[in-house]
Amino acid sequence: MVNCVVIDDDEMTLKVFCDLLNDNEINVVGRGRNGKEAVSLYKKYNPDIIFIDFVMPKYDGLYAILNIKKFHSDAKIIVVTGVNRLSESYVHDILQVSGVIYKPFDLKTVKEIIDTTLFELNTLEQ
Repeated sequence: MVNCVVIDDDEMTLKVFCDLLNDNEINVVGRGRNGKEAVSLYKKYNPDIIFIDFVMPKYDGLYAILNIKKFHSDAKIIVVTGVNRLSESYVHDILQVSGVIYKPFDLKTVKEIIDTTLFELNTLEQ
């Protein structure tokens, strides 16, 4: 089973997203509300995938991504954001994340991005 961590400062979004993942046989091992918690939970659980909201108060998604990449450059990070202005090239080429899910999210898009990321994980393991 795939293990993941989910980070979002909005409690309702966090709950809905975690329920969606659990319903699709993805085990949520940790939840957090800011970038600092994201780094801590990543170190604690070493999940297969981490879903991180990009815009959060105090410690944002960028903080989390940069700090996680410092000690695990191949981390499978999926950005979840309501910011539609995020440049795809910035997110993929510079931040080197596995995917972006835009809010409001739909099940089909979430599943496609997760499937692509899982395929990458399986390819690396072989």
